[in-house]
Amino acid sequence: TRIDHYAFNDCSSLESITIPESVKDIGVGTFRWCTALESITLPVSVTRIGCYAFMGCTSLKSITIPKSVTRIEQNAFKGCTSLESIVIPKGVTMICDFAFDGCTSLTTVTLPVGVKKIEDDVFYECSALATIYVPAKKADYYKKRLPEELHDKIVELEPEK
Repeated sequence: TRIDHYAFNDCSSLESITIPESVKDIGVGTFRWCTALESITLPVSVTRIGCYAFMGCTSLKSITIPKSVTRIEQNAFKGCTSLESIVIPKGVTMICDFAFDGCTSLTTVTLPVGVKKIEDDVFYECSALATIYVPAKKADYYKKRLPEELHDKIVELEPEK
């Protein structure tokens, strides 16, 4: 099951929502322009966050992405200007172009082991981005996948014990 494309067309007053466990796909533009939405936790059944899924959710401060998600599509979080940090879970193998474009409050990103493809402009216009945490001994791996202007922001986490 997926939440249909543009399911919440008039959602400017939507502050919170519980997504049922039966949902596997957050479709194209599902929560686009839900400007009052502050936080959301996706159920473990979700495997993909579609294009423009949360675009323009200017009040979104936190989102919990489950380990079941494998893809974050283009412009998924574009213009989420209140989002300060994001933890990409292990399981995500692809983060598409402009996924976090214009997230001007985004200061920290945590990336897991195993992201095979990160397209060039994933963090375009993330002017506050200061730190990209990566697993221990994976800095070189991510330097091959992220644009050169982000290399100085990469910080390796301590090894898990």
